[in-house]
Amino acid sequence: MSNQRTLEQDRATAAWKFIHDEVKKLPESVQKEYGSLAKKAPADIQTNGLGQTLAFWRAKGYENSKPKDKGVNSHYQLLNQVTEWLRNIKALHIETDDLVDWVTTKANVNDYRHATTEAISILIWLKRFAESDLP
Repeated sequence: MSNQRTLEQDRATAAWKFIHDEVKKLPESVQKEYGSLAKKAPADIQTNGLGQTLAFWRAKGYENSKPKDKGVNSHYQLLNQVTEWLRNIKALHIETDDLVDWVTTKANVNDYRHATTEAISILIWLKRFAESDLP
């Protein structure tokens, strides 16, 4: 048997860490809001597109290019978690922390599609863990 991990296992591990190392440390009201946001996030991307969904999260999570409430809000958390995951996908060559900027100015069609698929894939795991582990 091989000890090689699958990409799906890596996604699950990352989502588990995001929920337990970050979200569970937030106030309960933010955890509830995060859970609600995470549950509908994959469908939001499929309906509205990756760029529009990321821009919405940024608008709700930032103010004057700075995190609202010092980053203690669900939109900020989810945007940063998806950004962190996508930055780890070497084929995308994302070298910025500003995923919205990358999507709108640097990504080609194939990168955009790959990023969309990966974002939905990590969000499905975040949704699962949010449903089971958050209030």
